Amino acid sequence: MKLSYAVSATATRFAAVGQTGDLGATFRFLAGLGFDGVEVAVRDPALVSPEAIEGEARGVGVAVPAIGTGQAYLEDGLALTSPDGARRDGAERRLAAQVDLAQRLGALVIVGLIHGPVPAGETRAQASDRLCAGLGRVARAARARGVRLVVEPINRYESNWLTTVDEVMELLERLGEDNVGVLPDTFHMNIEEADPLAALRRAAPRVWHFHAADNTRRAPGWGHLDFRAWAAALSGFGYGGFVSAEILQQPTLEDAARQTIATLRPLVPRPAA
Repeated sequence: MKLSYAVSATATRFAAVGQTGDLGATFRFLAGLGFDGVEVAVRDPALVSPEAIEGEARGVGVAVPAIGTGQAYLEDGLALTSPDGARRDGAERRLAAQVDLAQRLGALVIVGLIHGPVPAGETRAQASDRLCAGLGRVARAARARGVRLVVEPINRYESNWLTTVDEVMELLERLGEDNVGVLPDTFHMNIEEADPLAALRRAAPRVWHFHAADNTRRAPGWGHLDFRAWAAALSGFGYGGFVSAEILQQPTLEDAARQTIATLRPLVPRPAA
């Protein structure tokens, strides 16, 4: 397993990512602390320089394991379940651009809030039909580029469906695309799962990325979650991907990142050279 830290490429109102206005300096700081990767949230690939991100990562010797896409929903209102065809098409186009960026960076693409809610006055079945149609097209295009996607279960206070790992696994079964997996997040699972570790183990074959945040959504160790148990569960089924901190930057990014590495590095030793 490897450690990464989630940051945003541009300013955002989403608080659970690092944002400093100087992505290069942030990459250098996190690499200096000992992170193996930097997860990058990208509202719109047209607003960033893929060359610059690639260069910063290569320059400090870290990977970019995943591209976050939720800002396309939060900032631009794009959603695969929207009853507005223009917003659905916009979400697909945005995800296609994220796939192109991910291919260049060797990253996964995270599908979280951009999947969209069940719209008011509509049924879950209608939302599922729209999501499977749009996500299926994106997944098939991504497969041709060698890119995998991961769907993140999000708690009930932020999403009105797909809140648990089992719900997402049911969606993946219906979707039927072998390059789409699941992204468990300890913060969301602590709210939604009756037995979080059991849910994680049930999804083991499709767990391709993992978010670590304490129950407070602050850095690991600044709450009550037992990260030793989480690390043991991941190791128990041979997980070899990234454990990525998507957390509130409290009191500062620097403090949160230092706390994260202090808590998780003893549990996730650096891979042998």
